[in-house]
Amino acid sequence: MKPMKHLFILYLILLHFTFAFAAPERTEIQDGWKFRMARMGNWYSATVPGTVHTDLMNNGMIDDPFSGLNERAVQWIDKEDWVYETTFKLSAGTLAKNNIRLFFKGLDTYADVYLNDKKVLEAGNMFREWKIDIKTQAKEGGNKLRIYFHSPIKRAMEFYDTSEIKYRVSDASDLSQNGGVFNKKLSPYVRKAAYHFGWDWGPRLVTSGIWRPVFLEAWDDAIIENVQIQQNNVTAENAEITETVEILADKDFSGAKILVSDEKNGIILSNTTTDLKAGLNKVNIRFSIKNPRLWWSRGLGEQYLYKFKTQIVENNEVVDYKTEKTGIRSLKAIRRPDKSGLGLHFEINGIPIFAKGANYIPCDNFLPRITREIYQKTIQDAASVNMNMLRVWGGGIYEDDYFYNFAMNTAFWFGKILCLPVKPILPKVN
Repeated sequence: MKPMKHLFILYLILLHFTFAFAAPERTEIQDGWKFRMARMGNWYSATVPGTVHTDLMNNGMIDDPFSGLNERAVQWIDKEDWVYETTFKLSAGTLAKNNIRLFFKGLDTYADVYLNDKKVLEAGNMFREWKIDIKTQAKEGGNKLRIYFHSPIKRAMEFYDTSEIKYRVSDASDLSQNGGVFNKKLSPYVRKAAYHFGWDWGPRLVTSGIWRPVFLEAWDDAIIENVQIQQNNVTAENAEITETVEILADKDFSGAKILVSDEKNGIILSNTTTDLKAGLNKVNIRFSIKNPRLWWSRGLGEQYLYKFKTQIVENNEVVDYKTEKTGIRSLKAIRRPDKSGLGLHFEINGIPIFAKGANYIPCDNFLPRITREIYQKTIQDAASVNMNMLRVWGGGIYEDDYFYNFAMNTAFWFGKILCLPVKPILPKVN
């Protein structure tokens, strides 16, 4: 019997014995939000994910900043502190779980988070996620969640005043004067999208708010926090891959199984047995794919995406799983001396390509308004004029996963901030 048939039979056997699934609970906290200016008492309805600016517009309190000269009329917003609040309910069953946490996909930017009037988080970075254990603070029934957003301008001024390095406004790419902050370039002092402070192509609208979803998560035993797929060496004959799985366990596990499968083709790629310790575990799993279906950029071939499924199995029960889509390919930046100096070109799967692309900037100052349809139209427009590469501009954000997934489906590769690993080849120095 061929090895492939052995793997397929193993896949069917494992499916038979791992039918039970103790799924972690995950609920988005989306309803019932309200907001107010911190120094005022009136509450207004809020949309989460959202921003202060869009909530003010939705309540008829400001006009559209993109219309006429309205941008100048809303510069007071970023000098104020703002408060958001809602109540979410916990059942007795959820409360009985070993682990309960709040998962903030994005807070913009300086935020104090309170649960039932107790501070559980101080956030200060728009770009990262925040996961907060609330097992001891949560209660059955209603739980009050309050988020206090500090003025990003006031915080940036504090950092500016205490810094030894003083950045000054030197060109039209910073519109600080529009916000009444004269000759002080504040964006380098905060972990926040730089273009919010104004650019030569866009307005100055320094936002605050819950700009990505908030989730309540509850589980027992273990949960997969992250899966990273590294393509160590890729050829048409073989792909050598290392998958790093981050697993958060609430107790020691002996003999836990980690299964990695090619879900599209029903093949087990790796069946690893390992011990897990209470806390965060990083497990490296190595496997190969013979004769892989390679991913190609636009105009060179198909955009085949593998769907890798990673499962934690204990006592014949799937504790948690996560799926990741990726294209198997090699991408190299080649720099070699030529008659004009030092050349530069890119190769995908060993084939030199001519990069035809554009510089991608965020589609809106108010990021929660960027829908999947907007992402699709933007990328499809680039494809329609025969582009094959996008440079994700560094003054924006770490884009949503959907942006990269759709672009991979549409045969794009990325420069500057790369979704494809680039291995530079430099000339040897004797």
